[in-house]
Amino acid sequence: MDFRIFTEPQYGATYDDQLGLALAAERLGFNAYFRSDHYSTMSSQSNGLPGPTDSWVTLAGLARETSTIRLGTLVSSATFRLPGILAIQVAQVDAMSGGRIDFGLGTGWFEAEHRQYGIPFPEKRFGPFEEQLEIITGLWNTPIGERFSYDGSHYQLVDSPALPKPAQAHVPIIIGGAGASKTPALAARFADEFNSWRAELELTAERIARVRAACEAIGRDPGELVFSIAGTTAVGGSAADLTRRADATGQPLEALRSSGFAGTASEVVDVLGALQELGVSRIYFQVLDFADHDQLDYLAREIAPQLG
Repeated sequence: MDFRIFTEPQYGATYDDQLGLALAAERLGFNAYFRSDHYSTMSSQSNGLPGPTDSWVTLAGLARETSTIRLGTLVSSATFRLPGILAIQVAQVDAMSGGRIDFGLGTGWFEAEHRQYGIPFPEKRFGPFEEQLEIITGLWNTPIGERFSYDGSHYQLVDSPALPKPAQAHVPIIIGGAGASKTPALAARFADEFNSWRAELELTAERIARVRAACEAIGRDPGELVFSIAGTTAVGGSAADLTRRADATGQPLEALRSSGFAGTASEVVDVLGALQELGVSRIYFQVLDFADHDQLDYLAREIAPQLG
C-alpha cells in the first residue's frame, strides 16, 4: 500500500501553508501530495480566508520547491478549463517537476462556485468530460512533428501541433466517483487509477467490481488499474488528539470512523487492512488542518509502516 496526503485549500490556506505541508509529506516519506481543484468552500463554517488558490498555479510552484514527492489533483474540474489549455498546463507542470505529476480529472459538480466566479456550468457534463479525456490524451500521444485534430460535439481542434509534451512518457490519469455505468466505462478506457471515497466495505467492493467488469468488457486487464480510497483523517494516540483533530474537520469523530480514517493507529490499520483485501493499494489521507504537521508524523510513524 502507498499513502498520499490530500488537501482542500479552498477552506483557507495560503501557498506557503500548502508548501509547508507538502514539504512535511515529502520529508516523512509519503508517496504524493494532492490538492482539490475548487475556488469556493462548501460549508458555511469556513470563510475561506485568505481566498482560493488555483490548483495548477499552486502545483507549478510546488513542482519547483519539492524534489521527490509526486503531485496532483483529486480532481481537476473539466468545467474550469478548455481541454487544449489544460493539456498544456499539465504538461508544463510535469516538466517543471521532472515528471512527478498524476492527473486527476472529473466532470465538475459544485454549481455555486461556478456562479460565484462566472464559470459556465453546463447542464450535462459527462459529454464534455469524455471529450476532454479524448483530447488531452490525444494531444499528449500525438508524435512530435505530427498534428492533432478533433471534431466533437463540444470541442473542435484543427491541425494542433500537440505541444508541449509532458516529461513523462505517460502521465498517470485518475478518474473517480460512484457512478454505476458511465464512470466505470471511462475509467476502463482512460484511467491508470480509479478512486472513490471511503464507504462501507460492501459498497467499495461493488464499485471496484464495476470498474473491473468495464475493463473486461473492452478487453483490458483490470490488473493494470490502481484502486484507491480517499477519506477525511483524524488520527492520534490520545483521546485529546482525536477530539482536536476531528473538530478541525468540522465532523464528529464517530462519523469519521465510518466515512474516513479516524481513530488510533490500531483502529485505522484494521480499516486499511480490510480495504487492502478488496484490492485497494493506495490511500489518500485527507488532511484539513495545514498547521498540524504532527498528524502527518503520526501517520508516517505509527500507521504506514504496518501496511507499507
